[in-house]
Amino acid sequence: MSNEQHPYISIGSNLRALREEAELTLRGVAAEVNLDVSLLSKLERGVRLPTTNQCKDLADFYGVSSDMLTRERALSKAYATLGSQPEFERLSNQLREPGVTYLDYKSVGLMGLLDYRRLDVSSQIAPERRSKLGQYFTPSEIAEFMAKMFEVISSNQIRILDAGAGIGTLTAALITRMLEAEHLPKTIEVTAFEIDPVVRSYLEVTLNLCRTRCRELGVFFSAEIISEDFILHTRHHAENTLFEKPPRLYTHAILNPPYKKINSDSEQRAALSALGIETGNLYSAFVALAVRDLEPGGELVAITPRSFCNGSYFKPFRRFLFEQTSLRKIHVFERRDQAFSDDEVLQENIIFHLIKGMINERITISSSSGAGWDLLTSREVDAAQVVNVKSSEQIIHIALNDFDQTTMELMKAFPCSLDDLGIAVSTGRVVDFRSREFLRTEPEADSEPLIYPGHIRKGFVEHPKKEFSKCQFIVECGATKTLLFPPGDYVVTKRFSAKEEPRRVVAAVCRTETPIGFENHLNVYHTEGHGLSADVAQGLALFLNSSLVDMYFRLFSGHTQVNAGDLQRLNYPPLDSLQKWGCVYRKVVDDPEMIDELVEAEANRMAPRKRPGKRKIRHKIDEALAILGFLGLPKEQQNERSALTLLALAGLTTEEDWAQLRTPQIGITPITDFCKEHYGVNYAPNTRETFRRQTMHQFVQAGFVRENPDDPARATNSPKWCYQLVPTAADLLRQYNTPQWIEELDHYLKTVPSLQERYASLRTMELIPVRFNNGTEIQLSSGVHNELVKAIVEKFCPRFTPGAEVLYVGDTKKKFAFFDKSRMKKLGCRVDEHGKMPDVIVYYTEKQWLVLIESVTSHGPVDAKRHEELATLFSSVTPGLVYVTAFPDRNLMARYLGVISWETEVWVADAPDHLIHFNGERFLGPYA
Repeated sequence: MSNEQHPYISIGSNLRALREEAELTLRGVAAEVNLDVSLLSKLERGVRLPTTNQCKDLADFYGVSSDMLTRERALSKAYATLGSQPEFERLSNQLREPGVTYLDYKSVGLMGLLDYRRLDVSSQIAPERRSKLGQYFTPSEIAEFMAKMFEVISSNQIRILDAGAGIGTLTAALITRMLEAEHLPKTIEVTAFEIDPVVRSYLEVTLNLCRTRCRELGVFFSAEIISEDFILHTRHHAENTLFEKPPRLYTHAILNPPYKKINSDSEQRAALSALGIETGNLYSAFVALAVRDLEPGGELVAITPRSFCNGSYFKPFRRFLFEQTSLRKIHVFERRDQAFSDDEVLQENIIFHLIKGMINERITISSSSGAGWDLLTSREVDAAQVVNVKSSEQIIHIALNDFDQTTMELMKAFPCSLDDLGIAVSTGRVVDFRSREFLRTEPEADSEPLIYPGHIRKGFVEHPKKEFSKCQFIVECGATKTLLFPPGDYVVTKRFSAKEEPRRVVAAVCRTETPIGFENHLNVYHTEGHGLSADVAQGLALFLNSSLVDMYFRLFSGHTQVNAGDLQRLNYPPLDSLQKWGCVYRKVVDDPEMIDELVEAEANRMAPRKRPGKRKIRHKIDEALAILGFLGLPKEQQNERSALTLLALAGLTTEEDWAQLRTPQIGITPITDFCKEHYGVNYAPNTRETFRRQTMHQFVQAGFVRENPDDPARATNSPKWCYQLVPTAADLLRQYNTPQWIEELDHYLKTVPSLQERYASLRTMELIPVRFNNGTEIQLSSGVHNELVKAIVEKFCPRFTPGAEVLYVGDTKKKFAFFDKSRMKKLGCRVDEHGKMPDVIVYYTEKQWLVLIESVTSHGPVDAKRHEELATLFSSVTPGLVYVTAFPDRNLMARYLGVISWETEVWVADAPDHLIHFNGERFLGPYA
């Protein structure tokens, strides 16, 4: 690499080329994708490596494949570690060779190369197979973060277990960290389990890379790849130790285990039982077995779903875990789709660190908004605040900040269990598809009400409901007698809610004078199968509908299901409190603020010390979020970080209203200090750049914040750099929650257009017009992908399908830019909006061909896999199918020549008069 080149020049040049092809300025692109102009400049110059999320945002904006940019990022990172293009190309070619046994790898920085290989192997395995095996490959950023969680990395003898190793990214990250330590280990031994033969070949190469680097540093390295099922192998090994010397235990275990349930009658379940481990999911089984094989003081770091933290399903697993280990660190992803975004995994994941056989008094809890670690909070708490290992349930409570901790303390102030109150909670007894023959849409002489979650409305059950899609009545007879409850007062809660819903716990009072059925998607509070007293029922519903209960529930539950067991384990107020609230329930049921005040006041009365509840914090943040929406900030800035920043700029604490707004001159560090002191959120020091790039930059652009009002000429790198609300904006915000707010806001926005309006205006100016041969004109969003789509319609079609009808044109920003559904239907095509359509579809009437054209800049070329997908998608059409891949130029085409499917065509926009045919019997024509 020459001295003039920056380390990531490969992807930087690509990003710059994309922008220049689109004829856009740095400032215009930065505004659209919410990046600081200087940062985007560094990305294009190769000074900085973009994060995976930034690659996705830029790919979406330019209209190219996010997979292409993500691969370019991984290649660029690998190239930077190898130092020269020839060396990189040599190694890349070697890595594509099957059965590689040795590589002369001369740099410890192999994580970028592994990211490239992770994407490569993912593309070779069918999604159905990956789902069957529960395979989700670890991105290098997460692997490196996990490796940093280990405490002991310098030891004479290191023995690493990687169960479900994949391509070996986790092991490579851990070894990389160990080889960067001040004191190197003498030996590193790796035992890696991987059952997939395709993945195993990649794993072999990774371990060879690690072996080479260890050899260069004088560290003895050995590795064993075991192709057996980890669970069955462990049982077999344990049985054989009766006659053999027990194996050496591991010093480190690093895991991204498969996520899949274990059938109760499976061989794996029997093997686990034989080993004294009771669990029903592969991920918890892998963790338990890894813990079992750790030496005393050995460490384990794993990334798994959060679901094991609570509930009876994982209770035996938690008991085993805390009998064997102590918890040291927990990391939470604030967004559930970030840890494995490439694989579209939607489980809520956490990373945790355990040490075997040691008592730990403190636990570190951290969080980030994504896999890029660009927004990290961290706090250290007493271990007893996270899990009470002496309790029967051993539920793990994850409080991300001081006010989450306060929520836990306030809930624990309530002294009663449901048993103390003589109340029970159970799941609704009616499973509608099993009782279908007894269900009725209209009332009959022998039918009774059947209650669903849809009947809950404003704290009460409303039955019957007009235009209700389900049967609202159930026949009372001998077969249904055990499914019904007798007349009385009950409290019901929804068992399921969407992730985005504002509340997990939603309760209602149900009073009935006849027998009644509750459907299985409800939980029912009752007294030995009978109703509660009216006051207690209403007081209980008030308590369950409070913000305190809802916020507490989220601290230990990582999923959206509210099980009866979860409700059973809550602390409850005494009967006199419930009766007192029951008397006022009807008056306050429509006033959430009053409900929260009543419950929080009672909790503080019973708590050892009075604590401000999180409700006021949440309320203030919600107000700030609403204001950001009113001001027209893009959705990327309508988040908690930006809301807290606005509150800091206004100098407002939880006890002050907007009329008391101040306008301090404040820098980024004082803003984060304000967040911690007044709102309990402790942002790590490395988040300052995120505040600047992802919040303050847009606030300044929107015109309601100014930089350095006391010294506009202040140097960019000055520690005195500060921000302040613009006086007109401050005057506006003081009117929030007053009758004048809407009028003042309207006046303000007429003088200062919102940032969303400015971005929308920019997008409109950059739209690409596309004209069909019949004179129809459509407009596509800007970007090189849609420029190629324009060339397909205006250059390819007139040359090779003259007079053809354009039936479909896709757009990167809106899937259907043009779609002639009726014409497609007449041709026998039943494709709906969920189908993965090609970029352009034309019907060549003269030849009766349906030409499916794929722009390589979207989802890649028509390779064998895509050919099969399209053939299946359009299997019902009557015309013959023709498959075409379009490229903008021959240089890009050269990258994909090895994967383009036979019996397809290739067209290149910079040579529009030529067409390349890949094998087959005919040129530009369908195949039977």
